Amino acid sequence: MSDLLLATTVLQARARRRALAGIWGLVPTMGALHPGHLSLVQRARAENDRVAVSIFVNPTQFAAGGDFDKYPRTLERDLELLAPYQVDLVFAPPAAEIYPPHFQTYVNVEEIAQPLEGARRPGHFRGVATVVAKLFNIVQPDRAYFGQKDAQQVAVIKQLTRDLNFPLEIVVGETVREADGLAMSSRNAYLSPAERQAAPVLYRALCAARDAFRRGVRDGETLRALMRAELAREPRATVEYVSAADPLTLQELDTLSDGALLSLAVRIGATRLIDNFLLSA
Repeated sequence: MSDLLLATTVLQARARRRALAGIWGLVPTMGALHPGHLSLVQRARAENDRVAVSIFVNPTQFAAGGDFDKYPRTLERDLELLAPYQVDLVFAPPAAEIYPPHFQTYVNVEEIAQPLEGARRPGHFRGVATVVAKLFNIVQPDRAYFGQKDAQQVAVIKQLTRDLNFPLEIVVGETVREADGLAMSSRNAYLSPAERQAAPVLYRALCAARDAFRRGVRDGETLRALMRAELAREPRATVEYVSAADPLTLQELDTLSDGALLSLAVRIGATRLIDNFLLSA
């Protein structure tokens, strides 16, 4: 880990950024790293001269009474996992460094943040957009890497980047899955053994709609119904939403075509899981 610098303040992060020339890639994370995160780090390492990884559990994107306090914090393990990738900067600030006393400036992305996750997690994307804008400003990367699993987050960040003229490219990595199809997520650690066995129902529901689309079904409500029917077969699953939407606007579609976004949010026990597919015939 000799070449990996841990910065805990903005001044330290900026000093490291200025000291190392070249094209920079940033991988923003909340820690508790898994192979999905590491696939983004690996891609950033291949495509840039320098790589920064942020590790910050962002309090402003959690609802009151949410899982902020129990969200896993595993910094020492995360640093060990990052060491083989020769990361040039790890920025892991305390909350007070990002949100000092009297902090009062937030970033709101409007329409695209309203449906789906936005409707069920008020204030979530305000927190996401604010912290991402701050990270872009602090690190000033040339590219930033996000996972497709958080499809609406990707859409919000792309909108933010365009609207605020950040001079960087947003790179989206494919969802990394367990052998049974479950999308990798730090929240999977909350699942009991029985809940973990039930959790791949999200993947099966997406597959049911995708397979129907590939057979020629284009009706949006039919595909949404197929996802609901598959989820209904799992007694541990409580459905929050299923969606078949335009990938740019996230508005529900009556008729789907290539590139449409299937997504869902489901609670397995007390754990909230999300997943999605981008359709192709």
